[in-house]
Amino acid sequence: MVEDLPQLAARLDREAAAGRFMGGVLVARGDRVLFRQVYGKANYGQDQALKLDSRFRLASISKQFTAAAILRLQDEGKLSVSDPVCKWIQPCPKAWEPVRISHLLSHTSGIPDLMARPGWGMRRTTPATLDELTEDSKRFGLQFPPGTKVRYDNAGFNLAAAIVEKASGRPYDAYMHDTFFSPLGMKDSGLDLDGGDHGLIMGYANFPGGLAAQPNANTSIVAGAGAVYSTLDDLLVWQRALHRGGLLKPSSYQQMLADHAPADTPMERGHPRRDWGYGIFANRLGDQVRPSFQDRQIYHTGSWGGFRNLMLYQPDADVTVIVLSNNYHLRDQVFLISQQAMAEALGRDFPTTLHR
Repeated sequence: MVEDLPQLAARLDREAAAGRFMGGVLVARGDRVLFRQVYGKANYGQDQALKLDSRFRLASISKQFTAAAILRLQDEGKLSVSDPVCKWIQPCPKAWEPVRISHLLSHTSGIPDLMARPGWGMRRTTPATLDELTEDSKRFGLQFPPGTKVRYDNAGFNLAAAIVEKASGRPYDAYMHDTFFSPLGMKDSGLDLDGGDHGLIMGYANFPGGLAAQPNANTSIVAGAGAVYSTLDDLLVWQRALHRGGLLKPSSYQQMLADHAPADTPMERGHPRRDWGYGIFANRLGDQVRPSFQDRQIYHTGSWGGFRNLMLYQPDADVTVIVLSNNYHLRDQVFLISQQAMAEALGRDFPTTLHR
């Protein structure tokens, strides 16, 4: 445990004691860990406390792992993000002919998201393979011409994972393990594609009757979009490798961070819109708290099956903030904690309220 951010430590102690936060927080600046602590239970029914190495479902934070896999294959000359999707997905719907891999990674493909399709309730609870998910996506037309709009799209990342399999000649989970998790020493990270026992903690949600376990995550249907699990420490390893040049060539890393949204993409809830990178976003998130601060942060959120997460990176000061919660309904709490952690690590005024 490390608690070298006194304002953050005091607030988290209060919030956890009042039952308003459960999860883990890690903050690092350069090679120094400033904060590393967990609060609450890994499983309330079994009275198991959270540990520093507890395994959380990352949900959509997983998207950057899929994007990194595509870009690594590009670095190896096995594909290009400018390749037509139809080069890798066969047979291919005629409507997909203008869709490029880059569109899948930047949410600009026009392929409808899983949650925007008829029958989502049944799909949500039914296990599926990547091949089945691909065939499912083929049944729907495009919502807009590729590249003309941005619309958040889990289906695109499932297709990207299928392309990883085609280009590498290996199952997606095996490729991710052998390319990233094992070489980086991320021994507590992997993909839950089978609903097996991977040592994961229980996810929860707040309901009128109290805190309720959410045991049926079924992350097989978000194989490339939300199936990674990991820990605080493993994610710090990932952040350092990704952003310090240990995973990708500089050109591919810059592609990952570039803004791929159309120029006319509107503002978001009255705030400047985010940059839409490949599986990752960038924005001045401190503008959404008070006191505000304007440092650019590279980030992604994650929410699925009883979990709510946020992982941030501030490149100028080399600051990483990771907030993982096993309570789906703590969105605002997780966001405020992340900005309090970032502000204190950067020496900014400590935010106390949201302004969203």
